[in-house]
Amino acid sequence: MKNFIWAGAAAFLLATPVYAQSVPEKTGVNSTLGISPSTQDFVTEAADSDMLEIESSRLALAKGDDKSKLFANRMITDHTQTSTELKGLVTGGKVKANLRTMMDKSHQSKLDKLKGLDGAEFTKEYDSLQLAAHKDAVSLFERYAKGGENADLKAFAAKTLPHLREHLKMAEALQK
Repeated sequence: MKNFIWAGAAAFLLATPVYAQSVPEKTGVNSTLGISPSTQDFVTEAADSDMLEIESSRLALAKGDDKSKLFANRMITDHTQTSTELKGLVTGGKVKANLRTMMDKSHQSKLDKLKGLDGAEFTKEYDSLQLAAHKDAVSLFERYAKGGENADLKAFAAKTLPHLREHLKMAEALQK
Protein backbone atom coordinates (compact mmCIF):
# COMPACT_ATOMS: atom_id res chain seq x y z
CA MET A 1 0.00 0.00 0.00
CA LYS A 2 2.85 2.41 0.85
CA ASN A 3 4.46 1.82 -2.56
CA PHE A 4 1.16 2.59 -4.26
CA ILE A 5 0.84 5.89 -2.37
CA TRP A 6 4.45 6.86 -3.15
CA ALA A 7 4.01 5.93 -6.80
CA GLY A 8 0.83 8.00 -6.97
CA ALA A 9 2.51 10.97 -5.30
CA ALA A 10 5.47 10.74 -7.66
CA ALA A 11 3.20 10.54 -10.70
CA PHE A 12 1.25 13.57 -9.47
CA LEU A 13 4.40 15.62 -8.92
CA LEU A 14 5.80 14.68 -12.31
CA ALA A 15 2.54 15.40 -14.09
CA THR A 16 1.89 18.81 -12.57
CA PRO A 17 4.81 21.07 -13.41
CA VAL A 18 2.32 23.26 -15.25
CA TYR A 19 3.65 26.48 -13.82
CA ALA A 20 7.14 25.23 -13.15
CA GLN A 21 10.19 25.19 -15.32
CA SER A 22 12.15 22.08 -16.01
CA VAL A 23 15.10 21.64 -13.68
CA PRO A 24 17.70 22.09 -16.46
CA GLU A 25 16.17 25.42 -17.52
CA LYS A 26 15.68 26.69 -13.98
CA THR A 27 19.25 25.85 -12.96
CA GLY A 28 20.80 27.31 -16.09
CA VAL A 29 22.07 23.96 -17.38
CA ASN A 30 20.24 24.35 -20.70
CA SER A 31 21.65 27.84 -21.17
CA THR A 32 25.19 26.70 -20.41
CA LEU A 33 24.90 23.82 -22.87
CA GLY A 34 23.06 25.92 -25.47
CA ILE A 35 20.04 23.61 -25.38
CA SER A 36 16.69 24.96 -26.51
CA PRO A 37 14.10 25.28 -23.74
CA SER A 38 10.82 23.43 -23.92
CA THR A 39 7.83 25.45 -25.08
CA GLN A 40 6.49 25.67 -21.52
CA ASP A 41 9.87 26.74 -20.15
CA PHE A 42 10.20 29.41 -22.83
CA VAL A 43 6.72 30.80 -22.17
CA THR A 44 7.30 30.77 -18.41
CA GLU A 45 10.70 32.45 -18.58
CA ALA A 46 9.62 35.03 -21.18
CA ALA A 47 6.55 35.96 -19.11
CA ASP A 48 8.57 36.25 -15.88
CA SER A 49 11.18 38.33 -17.65
CA ASP A 50 8.62 40.69 -19.16
CA MET A 51 6.85 41.16 -15.82
CA LEU A 52 10.16 41.93 -14.08
CA GLU A 53 11.20 44.35 -16.82
CA ILE A 54 7.91 46.21 -16.67
CA GLU A 55 7.59 46.39 -12.89
CA SER A 56 11.24 47.26 -12.21
CA SER A 57 11.07 49.93 -14.90
CA ARG A 58 7.97 51.44 -13.33
CA LEU A 59 10.00 51.76 -10.13
CA ALA A 60 12.85 53.32 -12.10
CA LEU A 61 10.53 56.04 -13.37
CA ALA A 62 10.06 57.13 -9.77
CA LYS A 63 13.48 56.34 -8.29
CA GLY A 64 16.06 56.23 -11.08
CA ASP A 65 18.38 58.80 -12.56
CA ASP A 66 17.62 60.42 -15.93
CA LYS A 67 19.44 57.74 -17.98
CA SER A 68 17.62 54.96 -16.16
CA LYS A 69 14.26 56.71 -16.59
CA LEU A 70 14.79 57.02 -20.33
CA PHE A 71 15.72 53.33 -20.52
CA ALA A 72 12.76 52.41 -18.28
CA ASN A 73 10.24 54.12 -20.57
CA ARG A 74 11.50 52.06 -23.49
CA MET A 75 11.41 48.83 -21.45
CA ILE A 76 7.83 49.40 -20.35
CA THR A 77 6.70 50.05 -23.93
CA ASP A 78 8.62 47.19 -25.54
CA HIS A 79 8.02 44.53 -22.88
CA THR A 80 4.32 45.37 -22.66
CA GLN A 81 4.16 44.73 -26.40
CA THR A 82 6.01 41.40 -26.19
CA SER A 83 3.81 40.34 -23.26
CA THR A 84 0.72 41.10 -25.31
CA GLU A 85 2.05 39.16 -28.30
CA LEU A 86 3.01 36.15 -26.19
CA LYS A 87 -0.37 36.15 -24.47
CA GLY A 88 -2.08 36.28 -27.88
CA LEU A 89 -0.14 33.22 -29.06
CA VAL A 90 -1.12 31.26 -25.97
CA THR A 91 -4.76 32.37 -25.69
CA GLY A 92 -5.23 32.08 -29.45
CA GLY A 93 -4.27 28.42 -29.27
CA LYS A 94 -1.15 28.65 -31.42
CA VAL A 95 1.04 27.76 -28.44
CA LYS A 96 0.02 25.05 -26.00
CA ALA A 97 1.39 26.31 -22.70
CA ASN A 98 0.25 27.89 -19.50
CA LEU A 99 0.98 31.57 -19.09
CA ARG A 100 1.83 32.97 -15.66
CA THR A 101 0.09 36.06 -14.42
CA MET A 102 2.47 36.58 -11.50
CA MET A 103 6.26 36.43 -11.28
CA ASP A 104 7.96 33.46 -9.68
CA LYS A 105 9.68 33.91 -6.30
CA SER A 106 13.10 34.49 -7.82
CA HIS A 107 11.97 37.36 -10.03
CA GLN A 108 9.74 38.77 -7.28
CA SER A 109 12.65 38.83 -4.81
CA LYS A 110 14.69 40.89 -7.30
CA LEU A 111 11.82 43.35 -7.57
CA ASP A 112 11.38 43.45 -3.79
CA LYS A 113 15.08 44.25 -3.35
CA LEU A 114 14.71 47.21 -5.74
CA LYS A 115 11.68 48.49 -3.84
CA GLY A 116 13.83 48.91 -0.74
CA LEU A 117 16.49 51.03 -2.45
CA ASP A 118 16.68 54.72 -3.32
CA GLY A 119 19.00 57.14 -5.06
CA ALA A 120 22.36 55.91 -6.33
CA GLU A 121 21.86 52.49 -4.72
CA PHE A 122 18.61 52.03 -6.62
CA THR A 123 20.12 53.16 -9.92
CA LYS A 124 23.13 50.86 -9.55
CA GLU A 125 20.95 47.84 -8.72
CA TYR A 126 18.39 48.61 -11.44
CA ASP A 127 21.09 49.03 -14.07
CA SER A 128 22.78 45.79 -12.98
CA LEU A 129 19.46 43.94 -12.99
CA GLN A 130 18.69 45.15 -16.50
CA LEU A 131 22.04 43.97 -17.79
CA ALA A 132 21.67 40.50 -16.27
CA ALA A 133 18.02 40.18 -17.31
CA HIS A 134 18.75 41.08 -20.91
CA LYS A 135 21.72 38.70 -21.13
CA ASP A 136 19.39 35.93 -19.93
CA ALA A 137 16.60 36.99 -22.30
CA VAL A 138 18.90 37.08 -25.33
CA SER A 139 20.13 33.58 -24.48
CA LEU A 140 16.60 32.27 -23.98
CA PHE A 141 15.24 33.77 -27.20
CA GLU A 142 18.29 32.71 -29.26
CA ARG A 143 18.04 29.13 -28.06
CA TYR A 144 14.28 28.91 -28.72
CA ALA A 145 14.53 30.64 -32.11
CA LYS A 146 17.14 28.06 -33.17
CA GLY A 147 15.65 24.88 -31.79
CA GLY A 148 12.20 25.46 -30.33
CA GLU A 149 9.38 22.96 -30.82
CA ASN A 150 6.59 25.35 -31.84
CA ALA A 151 6.90 27.12 -35.20
CA ASP A 152 4.78 30.14 -34.19
CA LEU A 153 6.72 30.61 -30.97
CA LYS A 154 10.04 30.20 -32.83
CA ALA A 155 8.96 32.97 -35.20
CA PHE A 156 8.01 35.17 -32.22
CA ALA A 157 11.40 34.51 -30.59
CA ALA A 158 13.29 35.27 -33.82
CA LYS A 159 11.29 38.46 -34.40
CA THR A 160 11.81 39.67 -30.82
CA LEU A 161 15.52 38.84 -30.65
CA PRO A 162 16.84 41.98 -32.43
CA HIS A 163 14.93 44.16 -29.96
CA LEU A 164 16.35 42.25 -27.00
CA ARG A 165 19.87 42.57 -28.40
CA GLU A 166 19.29 46.32 -28.70
CA HIS A 167 18.02 46.39 -25.10
CA LEU A 168 21.17 44.55 -24.02
CA LYS A 169 23.37 47.18 -25.69
CA MET A 170 21.34 49.90 -24.01
CA ALA A 171 21.71 48.14 -20.63
CA GLU A 172 25.47 47.87 -21.17
CA ALA A 173 25.55 51.62 -21.82
CA LEU A 174 23.80 52.25 -18.48
CA GLN A 175 26.82 50.71 -16.76
CA LYS A 176 29.15 53.39 -18.17
